[in-house]
Amino acid sequence: MVYEDVKKTISKYNLIQDGDRVIVGVSGGPDSVCLLHTLYKFSKEMNISLYVAHLNHQIRGIDAYTDALYVMNISEKLNIPCFIRSIDVPKYCEERKIGVEEGARTLRYEMFNEIRVKVGANKVAIGHNKNDQAETILMRLMRGTGLQGLRGIEHKREDGVIRPILDISRDDIEKYCEENKLEPKIDNTNLETIYSRNKIRLEIIPYMEREFNENIIETIVRMSENIKVDSDYIDKQADRSYEISTKRYSDGVYIFTKYMTELHDAIKKRIVIRAIREVLGDAKLIDKKHIDDVLELLPTEKKSKKINLPRGLFAFRFADYILLTNREISFENVQYEYEIQPGRSIYIQELGKTFRTRIVDYDNFDKNNFKNGIQYIDLGKIKDKLILRNRRQGDRIKLLGGTKKIKDLFIGLKIPREDRSFVPLVVSKDSVISVCGHRINIDYKVDENTKKILEFTLE
Repeated sequence: MVYEDVKKTISKYNLIQDGDRVIVGVSGGPDSVCLLHTLYKFSKEMNISLYVAHLNHQIRGIDAYTDALYVMNISEKLNIPCFIRSIDVPKYCEERKIGVEEGARTLRYEMFNEIRVKVGANKVAIGHNKNDQAETILMRLMRGTGLQGLRGIEHKREDGVIRPILDISRDDIEKYCEENKLEPKIDNTNLETIYSRNKIRLEIIPYMEREFNENIIETIVRMSENIKVDSDYIDKQADRSYEISTKRYSDGVYIFTKYMTELHDAIKKRIVIRAIREVLGDAKLIDKKHIDDVLELLPTEKKSKKINLPRGLFAFRFADYILLTNREISFENVQYEYEIQPGRSIYIQELGKTFRTRIVDYDNFDKNNFKNGIQYIDLGKIKDKLILRNRRQGDRIKLLGGTKKIKDLFIGLKIPREDRSFVPLVVSKDSVISVCGHRINIDYKVDENTKKILEFTLE
């Protein structure tokens, strides 16, 4: 029965394919031994290669060495290659000032990754079961989790970690080991209430079974399955919105504010989390407060603001977008320069905006119908190439009342100092022809002698 259920789980979640090389994490306890034995049977039906990996944490003295010996022996009986490593986990954790559980997990996965490279494996099978699922959900619930946390443990991860016995209860696993005379080792620390998970396993769940619901494990797991269905739907909607509202460049992920403001909060949060993962590789140490801090940059009045996030991540609010990046940026030192090809558009990466141009015949030009945000210059008066760039020291523009420093113009227009590098200038040689969206050099304005007009706008 257990073996058939494991096969169903493998098939349902597409955990293993023909030709896979699978590392099986085996501690020697009932869960991992059941996992190994069922995958061994499965390997007889499907062309897969198995490798056993065992880490001696050096926590339990002689018991730890007998566990390692047991893993070696069962691997030999099943004719499966076995890799064993012994590391002083308490010392490792003390040196790095981290908890034993966290340190042991880190070292296990480092071992798995080394073996993966050595044998060319593409999957790592872990022995989490249905009880572990319920315990994990309760732990997350007590810490204060969201929908994502209530999904519980996933059957597979993008990095190749799979959990084929996640749908099997601990009772059924122990019966399977007994029926197949596997005689797994028992870790007595699992029977001590010194860890939070053990307290949930030994005290809280038995109390809930006794006083409220004898099938509480099944109930919790069923709830998580229902939540996964709803969560997957929201994730799909968020994926669609992510493609529209973000763009990845070399300096980070740009989140465009005009798209974000129309979205539901549940979608907005997922977009921010996905953008963070794209920059950092994962979202570890990023919690709800950090996501909310990023979303607080959406209002227009937050322009030119910056927030520091964990792990060297920054969020910068520019004119029309939020940039998530691991690079430090000074707003006043942003530099950009693009050559303008009349009639073509330019995407200005530093601004997250597009400079659009169009050549218009004077005969088709309605000088009495100027559109807001669109500017026009006499193309025939341009004697050199056109450049689109931000301001430089000493820039001036010729206006009706005389020549004016760009700096003084910005002050008069009440453009905040931190925003001034984000106002592009159209320049030819040393002449500022236009301050985009604000002023045109009087020498380049359209007049009765104009034949060709360059129309441009910043979107």
